[in-house]
Amino acid sequence: MSVVKTQGNCIAISTLSPSSSTNRCAHASSSDESACATPNWIGKGLTCVCFKRKGAYERLSVNLTPVQEERLKRLKHRMKVYFDASKPDHQEALRALWYATYPGQELHGLVSEQWKEMGWQGRDPSTDFRGAGFISLENLLFFAKTFPTSFQHLLKKQGGKRAAWEYPFAVAGVNITFMIMQMLDLDASKPRTFVKSIFLQMLSENEWAFDLLYCMAFMVMDKKWLERNATYMEFNDVLKSTRTQLERELLMDDVLRIEDMPSYSLLC
Repeated sequence: MSVVKTQGNCIAISTLSPSSSTNRCAHASSSDESACATPNWIGKGLTCVCFKRKGAYERLSVNLTPVQEERLKRLKHRMKVYFDASKPDHQEALRALWYATYPGQELHGLVSEQWKEMGWQGRDPSTDFRGAGFISLENLLFFAKTFPTSFQHLLKKQGGKRAAWEYPFAVAGVNITFMIMQMLDLDASKPRTFVKSIFLQMLSENEWAFDLLYCMAFMVMDKKWLERNATYMEFNDVLKSTRTQLERELLMDDVLRIEDMPSYSLLC
C-alpha cells in the first residue's frame, strides 16, 4: 500500500503487493486526554474518511490489503488482553522484562520490593497494568530487547540535568502505551484520521510498527522532559507535547514508514 497524491483535494492510498519483510528493525540483537488514568501518581474493503490537514479538508481512500487487515486484527487483539498474574505466559513475560532490564541480577519474586527499582508504584507491578493491559508489558520488553542502549539510558536517567522528582520509568511506559492507542484511534473499526491511515501504511511495511512507535515515543517524551526540566507533576503536559510531536511527524509529506519519522534517529 502506498500513498499517492492526486489532483484536487484527494489523496489516495493505493494497494501494492504487501512487503514480505516482517523483521524487526536493524537495531535489534482519539481522545485529547492522553495519559492513563489508572496510576494514581498521574493526574474491510474500501473505506473513505474525511480529515483536516494543512488547514483544508481533504479526502482519503484507504484500501486495506489482506496483510494489513490481519496485522491490524492482531494488534487490536493484543490491545484487549488484560494482564493476568495467574497465567504462566504472563508471569514469564514479567520475568523476562526483569532480566532484560537487570541482566545477571536475581529476581526474588513477582511480588517484591525490587520492582520499585524499575519504577513501578509498589511491590506488585501487575496492579499497574490495568490502564493499558498486557500490551504495555510487551512494549517495555520489546524496547528492552530491541534497543537496549536507549532503554538503559532512560531507565537510569543518564541524560541531562534531572529534576529532583523524576517520572517513574515503568509506569511512564504504561502511560505511553495508552497514549499511542488513543492517538491512533485503534478502537475505531474504520480509519477516522489521517494519522491512523499513515500508521496503517507503516503497519503494512513493518508488523512491529506499533512497538517501534512506542520506543520512539518514550525517547521523545524523555527529551521533552529534559528540555523543560519537568517534575512528575508535569508528566501529563509532557505526554501531551509528545503526542503532538508524533502526530506532526506522522503528517509530514515524506513519512510513509516508521523509519522515516525524524525522531526514529533518537533510537540506538
